[in-house]
Amino acid sequence: MQRLFRVLFCLFALSKLSTAQGPAQKTIPLGTNPAGKMYPIRGFNMYTETYGKGQPLLIIHGNGGSMKDFINQVPYFMNSYKVILADNRAQGRSEDPSDSLSYEQMADDYAELLKAMKIDSAYVIGWSDGGINGLLLAIRHPEKVKKLAVTGANLWPDSTAVYNDVIDLIKPYYDSLMSKNSLNPQERTSKKLMRLLVEQPHITASQLHTIKCPTLVIGGDHDVIREEHTMLIYKNIPKAYLWILPNSGHSTPVIYKDQFNATVADFLKADYRVIDKQNRFN
Repeated sequence: MQRLFRVLFCLFALSKLSTAQGPAQKTIPLGTNPAGKMYPIRGFNMYTETYGKGQPLLIIHGNGGSMKDFINQVPYFMNSYKVILADNRAQGRSEDPSDSLSYEQMADDYAELLKAMKIDSAYVIGWSDGGINGLLLAIRHPEKVKKLAVTGANLWPDSTAVYNDVIDLIKPYYDSLMSKNSLNPQERTSKKLMRLLVEQPHITASQLHTIKCPTLVIGGDHDVIREEHTMLIYKNIPKAYLWILPNSGHSTPVIYKDQFNATVADFLKADYRVIDKQNRFN
């Protein structure tokens, strides 16, 4: 059942791809590292792992996933950054018994985690729901985000943001869970995650205007998220770049891992530049 939900969510369900990525998979035990640490924050224990040295780089996974989804990113970025991974509440090893779940709640979790780790600010990469969390972290806690790269994020959950065929896939399972009176623990968690997916987020364009950090907005040209919605996000963040990958769906960090890593790394290293007037011809 949980694997089915992961497929329907379009959230890191490409386990066949992400578990067959070569030597890095064998040498980096994401999610099972003995050096991993639990941080008691905001009413639950948040599981974290860190890799490498340098400026802090927080990488945030999506709905129904875990830090394991970034096996393609950690070996690359740990050569230049202190990579911080965490399992979102109610996902991975971060168990959360509460019934409610919101993106704002999770963004606040990450702000508190960075505080607990004595990190003033970090570079941030977010995939799918992790991208939503990244946007909200930059909105709600701007001092915590140096630069932000998000891929496959959305501002609201309706068909103006998400393609109808994706909604049609998810809705029967959402309706089935909502109609059940008695749920086992796994179903209760799935219900929380499904409600998050179908009923949230609710971010306004005016909120995006408050994002102060340079931001790279990424999407696939055949993503779960409509490309015009990805463009909307880009257009409403003051210091933003846009990157739409051709021949790509939702899983840009997996399918195009090399291009993704190199492009995001270049973005993190370079100063943001305003391109206008004669510079538009360059």
